[in-house]
Amino acid sequence: MHFLLLAISALAAGSFALPSVDHVEHEKRDRLPLGWQYHEKLQSSEVLPMKIALTQSNLDKAEEFLMDVSHPESPNFGKHWSHEEIANKFAPSPDSVDAVKSWLAESGIAPERISRSQSLGWLKFDATVAEAESLLKTEYHLYKHSTGKPHVACSSYHIPKHVTRHIDFITPTVHFDAKIPQAVAQPVEKRAPTTTAAAGHPVQTKAALGIGAPSSGSLPKKGAQINIKGLIDELRNCNQFITPNCLRALYLFPPGVTANPQNSYGIVEYTPQAYLQGDLDLFFANFSKNQVQRTPILASIDGGIPQTTMQGFQYNGESDLDLEYAMTLINPQKTTLYQVGDQVEGASFNDFLDALDASYCAGDDPLQDATYPDPYGTAEQGAYQGPKNCGGFTATKVISTSYGYNEADLTAAYEQRQCMEYMKLGLGGTSFLFSSGDNGVAGNRGVCIDPVTKQYNDGSSGIFNPGFPSGCPYITSVGATQIVPGASVTQPEQACETVIYSGGGFSNVFALPSYQSTAVKSWFTNNAPPYGAERFNNSQQTRGFPDISANGANYVVAVTGQFAKVYGTSASSPVVGAILTLINEARLYAGKGSVGFINPTLYANPGALNDITQGGNQGCGTPGFTAVSGWDPVTGLGTPNFPKLLAKFLALP
Repeated sequence: MHFLLLAISALAAGSFALPSVDHVEHEKRDRLPLGWQYHEKLQSSEVLPMKIALTQSNLDKAEEFLMDVSHPESPNFGKHWSHEEIANKFAPSPDSVDAVKSWLAESGIAPERISRSQSLGWLKFDATVAEAESLLKTEYHLYKHSTGKPHVACSSYHIPKHVTRHIDFITPTVHFDAKIPQAVAQPVEKRAPTTTAAAGHPVQTKAALGIGAPSSGSLPKKGAQINIKGLIDELRNCNQFITPNCLRALYLFPPGVTANPQNSYGIVEYTPQAYLQGDLDLFFANFSKNQVQRTPILASIDGGIPQTTMQGFQYNGESDLDLEYAMTLINPQKTTLYQVGDQVEGASFNDFLDALDASYCAGDDPLQDATYPDPYGTAEQGAYQGPKNCGGFTATKVISTSYGYNEADLTAAYEQRQCMEYMKLGLGGTSFLFSSGDNGVAGNRGVCIDPVTKQYNDGSSGIFNPGFPSGCPYITSVGATQIVPGASVTQPEQACETVIYSGGGFSNVFALPSYQSTAVKSWFTNNAPPYGAERFNNSQQTRGFPDISANGANYVVAVTGQFAKVYGTSASSPVVGAILTLINEARLYAGKGSVGFINPTLYANPGALNDITQGGNQGCGTPGFTAVSGWDPVTGLGTPNFPKLLAKFLALP
């Protein structure tokens, strides 16, 4: 999100305990999210619900564990772990629990005041502001959002050096992902996964959530309305109008035939984004006639429903696009819709992950994440009055998400913890796909980072702005291509340069994974651009993205009763997910399991994809990166070649 510089010391008088010699800074925030303002110093007698996220065990072996079940050369490929095996392997060690409890006791927090979460990953206790400030060598303030919502935070905090390796992070502290009711969100221009006004250093700040709000920027871009007469089942116009048959022709995959009950494909949508059944039926009537009146399987999380109160492209474009293509391409296999969040608070990625894993849910903070029953509205206003969904929902074999953040919006600790949750889901056999963004090397809405102020600028200059979760090495990041103008559907595609540019670049948080090392280092050796560290992380030590791409331009989509052309990696990710679902269908009928985390197999078999060598992803006043032979930070390894990918995955255990 965009942030304003903040000098806390100048805003409020008062002193706090200075860090002692053995205390070190654990997290820091330099700026406030847009819409938040300093209100007042908290009274020392106020009580805060403190939560300490304990460092999980065996995280240093996470990649090793995942590669063991995901690498094509591993004898354990496909032997995915159970939920219980995953939980036990990563539970915090007794040493971590003892070390943190001892520190708390020495600081005056008696053992009987401390409880441990059911997931075993969190220590919880109530503390007065005075106690918390003394404990963390900081000062707490009350902030207010323009909507009137209050939030408690500090600008930084310190902990003893000897416990730093036992603690991921502490709340409430520097984090600003407090929920803002969607009803007050102001609609803005579409697509560019999410941002607000001015952000800074990539590892300093967390963003206010509400990923599905029109103001989040997480929507595809809308083109002109069109008359589809004459386009039905036509392949000669694919360079101007993408339809399901165009995609089948591009990537050589057939219509679905079977529906194995063990197979499943999930699409995630964040309220108020919602599909309209009339739109699905209009699309199906023209492109998949036997699906008219077919609906996705609804998995309602935290009161999520396909709302119909607010309509228009900014509310229906994303969901209509995702479901029309996902459902058509895998038919007769069914599609699960994870609809996350009510109509008042909305939802975050954490809310979705909470529903899949109760142990992750245990880390939610009432000052930061959704609170249920929803205190910000009534049932008549769409506020969910039931308990928060912690666990109870099953992850489908493939999950596609067409939303994302700037990596600069969030703290490194927050991103790393969420990334590890994706790793765990991969261990369990789920393929997690995220769209890579629509603004090339720039961030959401085309903004870049000023090298001096570390704030977001207008995108005409500055440091490249990579996305999250695309930078997480345990998800598959999906970029965008297009048919070359004037070319046929049988000719090679290029990187998307129509309306949107494929998001791509290098993380400032996540290390280069082993499965990608050769591809990334080869790119730097043979194709490095004419600019360096002043523009992007060229250390050759961090994760590059995307991993794979699919067409992202000129999609024919039915939205609010009319057909329109739609653009974005929002389209690309569901298409790749559909192809993986068809591959899973074949593996299941062969008596094998799901493909799970696909990146190691992709990078070990680049010949199973269509290499893209034309186009680029401009941004920040530069040409960005260029699509070249082999992997590149524009289109990744290329687009799917279904027959080759199917053969590779069927040959694996």
